[in-house]
Amino acid sequence: MNKLPLNMGGLFSTLSVLALLMLSLTACNTIQGAGEDLERGAEEIQKAAS
Repeated sequence: MNKLPLNMGGLFSTLSVLALLMLSLTACNTIQGAGEDLERGAEEIQKAAS
């Protein structure tokens, strides 16, 4: 049997978070805004990983 290293739900969640992070980075106008977006993105990745 073939087993995937990640379940599909986890993979979908991770890809969704990364897509949202990329979109938010293109929308921020300042360095401070970029830092806040990165921090929020990292928090979402941590939530998805747990």
